[in-house]
Amino acid sequence: MKQALIQPGFWHDWLQVNASRAIFHQWEQLEASGCIQNFRIAAGEAEGWREGWFFADSDAYKWLDAAARIWATNQDERLGKLMDDFINLLGRAQAPDGYLFTYNQIHFPGVRWQNLQIEHELYCHGHLIEAGVSHFEATGRRELLEIALKAAQRIADDFSGKGPAFTPGHEEIEIALLRLSEASGEERYLQLARQFLEQRGRQRLFSLEILRQNLQVARRAQLVQRQKQAYLSAHPDFKPYRLPPGNAAKKPRNTIYRWYASALSGKYFQQHLPIRRQTVPVGHAVRFAYLETATARLCRETGDRSLLPVLEQAWQHMLTRRMYVTGGIGSLPGLEGFGNDYELDPEYAYAETCAALGSLFWNWEMAQLTGQAKYSDLFEWQLYNAASVGMGQDGTTYLYNNPLTCPGGVTRQAWYAVPCCPSNLSRTWASLGKYIYSVAPGSLQIHQYISSKWSGEGLQVEMESVLPWQGQAQLKIMAAPPGLVELQLRRPSWAAGMKVKINGESATLSLGQRPEPSGEVTASGYDPRLAVFFKIQREWAAGDEVTIEFEMSIELRRAHPKVKGQQGQVAVTRGPLVYCLESVDNPGVDLFSTRLAPKSLAAVMDEKLLGGIIKLQGKSVEGDPLTFIPYLLWGNRGESQMNATVRIQG
Repeated sequence: MKQALIQPGFWHDWLQVNASRAIFHQWEQLEASGCIQNFRIAAGEAEGWREGWFFADSDAYKWLDAAARIWATNQDERLGKLMDDFINLLGRAQAPDGYLFTYNQIHFPGVRWQNLQIEHELYCHGHLIEAGVSHFEATGRRELLEIALKAAQRIADDFSGKGPAFTPGHEEIEIALLRLSEASGEERYLQLARQFLEQRGRQRLFSLEILRQNLQVARRAQLVQRQKQAYLSAHPDFKPYRLPPGNAAKKPRNTIYRWYASALSGKYFQQHLPIRRQTVPVGHAVRFAYLETATARLCRETGDRSLLPVLEQAWQHMLTRRMYVTGGIGSLPGLEGFGNDYELDPEYAYAETCAALGSLFWNWEMAQLTGQAKYSDLFEWQLYNAASVGMGQDGTTYLYNNPLTCPGGVTRQAWYAVPCCPSNLSRTWASLGKYIYSVAPGSLQIHQYISSKWSGEGLQVEMESVLPWQGQAQLKIMAAPPGLVELQLRRPSWAAGMKVKINGESATLSLGQRPEPSGEVTASGYDPRLAVFFKIQREWAAGDEVTIEFEMSIELRRAHPKVKGQQGQVAVTRGPLVYCLESVDNPGVDLFSTRLAPKSLAAVMDEKLLGGIIKLQGKSVEGDPLTFIPYLLWGNRGESQMNATVRIQG
């Protein structure tokens, strides 16, 4: 997919932080934590002790993936050298037959493909393959792609034609194989991705198998611990790295029992049913989102539309019963995953950053498959809220889980025991230009209103947008092919109205694919199904300008009555942003008991607050002043309390 060039504005600023600070901070943390050193040990070039979880390799691969995507538009020499040196190291660490998994190579030489549901060998190889594809796309060079192809060939040789017992536990590998198939033209990798997907949920006696794997993982961990003690005894000066603590997460009392029930049933791994019957989001939220992404991509690349109805039903169920107002998914901290229908306690909310990113990937695939505006709308909502909250303004602090109510304990951290989110954010931000436009013969669809430049099919456009603070965007036609070209403009669900002018004169819009009736009310009060594409078809000329104005009002969104504990509370939103109360802005106010007087709310530009934002000013029913900031920016000023579901008068 061709990438637009992001221009100065809201997202350009974030991408600059990503490219100039976040990516280098992440490398420093990977070095400090021993993650990169693991590859030197595996290559036989260094002594020491392997650090981190068995899946730690994936964090390095995601960093490399992010670095390559950043390089595509920001060719920093320092970043280029880091990439080149690490790629060369990977080539030396990789086994001659393509296998590369430092946990086994260092601790269990000659042992492979153990405990596929848990130990993430295929997950790690998947991120290696994605990094290889991204690097090839960004640079045109094949060094990393060849490493990825060797790894993929190893996987294909070892798994092609195997049964359900050889299905991975995390669905990243399927996405990677589909990307590699498209980049290399090798049909074999697409077919292996199809095999992995179609064999999910078909293993007999899965509960016994997952028990066996858990026991074996524990035994292997004990062996590693004994190896570690022996190494430390022989090297008394060696100081092992101490993993930082995980983020605080309030858990229901029955969490451990629910985890066992989910795991033993296969739901945690999406192994409970074949994919053509999985119409309800269950289990680990990141795994689920990656499964849906891979299935949707397979549907798109093969034209197998029989997969589409199940994808649509799962999306509908997630939206109406299992998603927070921020677009966050995953309500149970112990599972890092979905609870029951309407089980959406704002304080328990796990809403992992990676789960939001996985949902972005899925929504993009669905938008490409169907052309429906609701998927682009949810992409936008999750982008601004559920995903963006994961990275601090300085690019060096992050949130792993994202509650909607926080009395304390959740803070941005420089790194995590499981640091999957930082580099996943960075690689997504670096590719943001791929998610703005899509083209078909005679048509340009505009999914996101982000300042950017784009060209293709003889058409060149520049867009200037002041979202999310104000509701205006302008599209300039820089060059156009002869004949009619149709522009499709999304009216967001949050905009009650949209006005369009062409060269200063009001335009007549035709409705694209009509939105389906909303039907079941959503759990959160946010409904992307209200979004729609409007079409403008005409013969365009260089210099034509399309100006768009959206109605951007303050909205109070109420949760579904079945969501327990949310009666008399609302989420405050404006445009695509969810707002929250943070204690640093509201001294002396009890964020969790104060009652908002809704009519007091007004949008105010504050050039000094958090780098310049639109804040919402209001009052409580007692007359206390209240300041709301965008949810995505909370936690940037030290430890604080936060509430995004405020009580209201009446």
